Amino acid sequence: MAQPKILLVDDDYKLVQGLRVSLLSEGYDVMTAPNGQEGLKVARRYLPDLIVLDINMPWMDGLELCRRLRQDEYFQQIPILFLTSNNSVDDRIVGLDMGADDYLGKPFNIKELKAHVRALLRRSPAEQKSSGQSETDTLQLGPLTLNLKSSEVVVGGSSDNIQLTPVEFDLLHYLMRHPQQTVTSEDLLEKVWSYAPGTADTSLVRWHIKNLRTKIEPDPARPVYLRTVPRHGYILDTP
Repeated sequence: MAQPKILLVDDDYKLVQGLRVSLLSEGYDVMTAPNGQEGLKVARRYLPDLIVLDINMPWMDGLELCRRLRQDEYFQQIPILFLTSNNSVDDRIVGLDMGADDYLGKPFNIKELKAHVRALLRRSPAEQKSSGQSETDTLQLGPLTLNLKSSEVVVGGSSDNIQLTPVEFDLLHYLMRHPQQTVTSEDLLEKVWSYAPGTADTSLVRWHIKNLRTKIEPDPARPVYLRTVPRHGYILDTP
């Protein structure tokens, strides 16, 4: 079985080489690029299973690279992890809005990065294919129909298939498997992201809930399916 392919895009040569050696030691197939322009070329040529990219880079920054990747049908389902400076909150928000799955603040511990990599690779198309999922598998809850093969959702009687990012798919899939149950952000980080308790930022959940609502709710500002339960968490209800 082929090893997962990881693309590292960052203009910090020493950081990239250190990460490359560390990830190679875990058995991953690792390729690198020094900026967004080269990263786009390498991604299209080698079709990685996970992309780890910095935001601030010359020629093309990580935000623009993420935007262009998400416009490509293949890369709509490939997990993307942003590396950000700890004080770049706005960049993190923009990155998540553009379709990134997760972020990791610099400086970071290599063990922390590896944990994020393992979690994100579990939701890559290659991993889902190896799980033996049927191509015709769907999950339905009220007006929501989730295609487990294509990571698309159909709402109500609409004929439009709405493409989800990998983490949006996993998030909706989990909530549809646990309807009318209130789940906390901590629960979701553990069950959906596979992070150990206390190791990830709960704002990650908040922003992906927001983005998911823009895709499934008639009015995202007044959600009727994916509702917030004040001081407790979230609940998926389909009246």
